[in-house]
Amino acid sequence: MRKPRDLHPSEPSGHTRTGYVRVRGAREHNLKNIDVEIPRDALVVFTGVSGSGKSSLAFGTLYAEAQRRYFESVAPYARRLIDQAGVPEVDSIDGLPPAVALQQHRGSPTSRSSVGSVTTIANSLRLLYSRAGTYPPHQRHLDSDAFSPNTPAGACPHCHGLGRVYEVTEKSMVPDDSLTIRERAVAAWPPAWHGQNLRDILVTLGYDVDTPWKDLPKKDREWILFTDEQPTVPVYAGFTPAETRRALKRKEPPSYMGTFTGARKYVLQTFATTQSALMKKRVAQYMVGGQCSVCQGKRLRRESLSVTFAGLDIGELSRLPLKRVAEILRPAADGTGPGAAKLAREHPEQALVAARIAKDLLARISVLTELGLGYLSLERSTPTLSPGELQRLRLATQVRSNLFGVVYVLDEPSAGLHPADTEALLKALDQLKGSGNSLFVVEHEVDVIRHADWVVDVGPAAGEKGGRILYSGPLEGLQHVEASKTRRYLFGADLRLRHAPRAARGWLRLEGVTRNNLHSLDVDFPLGVFTTVTGVSGSGKSSLVSQVLVELVAEQLGHEAPLDEEEGEELERTVVLTTGGRIAEGMEGIKRLVRVDQKPIGRTPRSNLATYTGLFDSVRKLFASTPAAKARRYDVGRFSFNVAKGRCETCEGEGFVSVELLFLPSVYAPCPTCHGARYNAKTLEIQYRGKNIAEVLGMTVDGAYEFFADEPQVLRSLGVLREVGLGYLRLGQPATELSGGEAQRIKLATELQRMQRGNTLYVLDEPTTGLHPADVDKLMTQLKGLVEAGNTVILVEHDMRVIAESDWVIDMGPGAGDEGGKVVAAGTPAEVARSAVSRTAPFLARIVA
Repeated sequence: MRKPRDLHPSEPSGHTRTGYVRVRGAREHNLKNIDVEIPRDALVVFTGVSGSGKSSLAFGTLYAEAQRRYFESVAPYARRLIDQAGVPEVDSIDGLPPAVALQQHRGSPTSRSSVGSVTTIANSLRLLYSRAGTYPPHQRHLDSDAFSPNTPAGACPHCHGLGRVYEVTEKSMVPDDSLTIRERAVAAWPPAWHGQNLRDILVTLGYDVDTPWKDLPKKDREWILFTDEQPTVPVYAGFTPAETRRALKRKEPPSYMGTFTGARKYVLQTFATTQSALMKKRVAQYMVGGQCSVCQGKRLRRESLSVTFAGLDIGELSRLPLKRVAEILRPAADGTGPGAAKLAREHPEQALVAARIAKDLLARISVLTELGLGYLSLERSTPTLSPGELQRLRLATQVRSNLFGVVYVLDEPSAGLHPADTEALLKALDQLKGSGNSLFVVEHEVDVIRHADWVVDVGPAAGEKGGRILYSGPLEGLQHVEASKTRRYLFGADLRLRHAPRAARGWLRLEGVTRNNLHSLDVDFPLGVFTTVTGVSGSGKSSLVSQVLVELVAEQLGHEAPLDEEEGEELERTVVLTTGGRIAEGMEGIKRLVRVDQKPIGRTPRSNLATYTGLFDSVRKLFASTPAAKARRYDVGRFSFNVAKGRCETCEGEGFVSVELLFLPSVYAPCPTCHGARYNAKTLEIQYRGKNIAEVLGMTVDGAYEFFADEPQVLRSLGVLREVGLGYLRLGQPATELSGGEAQRIKLATELQRMQRGNTLYVLDEPTTGLHPADVDKLMTQLKGLVEAGNTVILVEHDMRVIAESDWVIDMGPGAGDEGGKVVAAGTPAEVARSAVSRTAPFLARIVA
């Protein structure tokens, strides 16, 4: 039987309107069989509390259907993919144009992908150097390919276009030379049996395994580490060197024949051939990286670097901030550069080419600088960018693409943006709309919602309690919708916040901080209070707080400084070091450091919310204690999808299998045996209060909170997850499906479950990312609770309501990149709001009472 339709108040009656996308019977995820009409050629914002179903409507339904239709139009062969891609749960969608999605995804996990390649500016720049560059006398003309480090024609032959070279040294492979070979002096060798095998082979070969490494003859050390020889010899497992010598003399039958591999050969071979990310990570630590001496890190051949434009080679130009690149290109575009008149006389075609390409580059760069990205350099690798920066780079590319009649579906484009940068973002969105496109934007930021032509409010709450259209229409009409949690943040009688700042208990003073765009900076953080560090995107906030402050405090506490891990290949990463800075005073007020960042809680679908928080251990114990489980002698391990006895063996507990497709990327489909349940049939027969373990993993946090009402151990974890606004997530939701903001709040919830001890420094980087203002209020209650318990909380934040409720504000700037890196203003929110030089002040002044 069909569910009754959920008709919203603004549903037009009687006639259907033209120029609208009409959705009928949408049931994707938690959507309640909804009907809605959305205008085309307009900026439409989908809003509602986190988990209400707005992304299910915008991305899961509208974009997914547009993508499905595109697949169907491509080729019959592509239709095989449709079942894999999934058909959205919806009766019909009319009037839907082709769609382009701009989502908050991390960068491509390789340092070969850069700002220049994502925006395609690098292509035009290579053309500029090829056609209009200044060549040394007698050098042949180079094609544009010769200026790309990703092609054989351009890549430096020494470092293969990476800019860095890697080698293994005695020091890297033998970190402690006071150990003997038997005591595992050669740390680079594999652990466990394989390493023991290599040591036993050395005994057979007559090498001394019981003398400290540093006392061995140099030629022995060099052979063991660097030889390419691979002798196969008899191995006598468990024999002493003397017993081995005797056995060899008597020609006794060995335990087995073993083949030796030198340490360097093992490391390089494993790094190049292993399929295991863990093995790769292990051997990578024995490889030493350094700048390539041939290309000086510029990644190109010498002949490519000998070509200059405005006196710079392409490597030097790619290292400059985009703003500076625009200044260098302007004279070429105007024809006013030095030597322009002479070039126009002698080589008019070259002057014309230079002007045309330079104009195109300037137009592209101007879109980026308007979006607040002028501080980025073209060579900056995408794994080092925030998801917000990357989405804005893609948006800038679309603004220049001149497409017409397309729907752009955007996922929180204001994430990570200072309000000053949000104004530029709105201009870019208006440009896309002005070109005849439709914009469907999932957004929480009040300024973006106010800018919309049409608002679709989904709710009223998260998960099962959401999924209804509360309102669909022009903004003004939303203020009369009682059920909307969004409306009070848009039309509240008094949106100004009154907050009496707490007094500092002491001060943590940092001196001489130098990193990225911070140069010999002195800054004071108050202790025992709630501090926000603000400033435009790229002003140096994260460098100061998430990197330098965390590193210096960790060092003082004797912790290992948490490395800022990027995505992608370990050895390809851009290494940025803190070159200066010390803590002058205040460490006596800090006993513990907790950094809650936006990194994923796991890199595979095996890691999920329930396993990360420890909640799943308690749930598995409940299942193991049921009479049915006891009768079958099932222990706690039986209910883990990572253990062979309980999991489905077809998918090995993954819930899905990879389907290999000829000529196309492999796709994932639900496991044909367990249908995504992850467990084998026998395990699923065990039930706790009428539900099996897979059904419990499928529950939302809110649903599980009611289900486990009588289990205090489980309830505590679930309660904290709800308090940080995560009640809508499923317990078994894979880590790979969680946003950075969700991952950060899961980490915070895990931390909040621990007993509070006071004197802890909590550092968070934009924890409100992806949160509806109502959920921000929940989060603030938790963070204020930490301060009340005698701790210090320091946030990097753009949300003006959070900043207004702080005890102390440190505003960085005044601009981004080279124009930032200074403390512009520091004080209570009211004091900073009065600053004449702060770009945060005017926005803060609107909210501070």
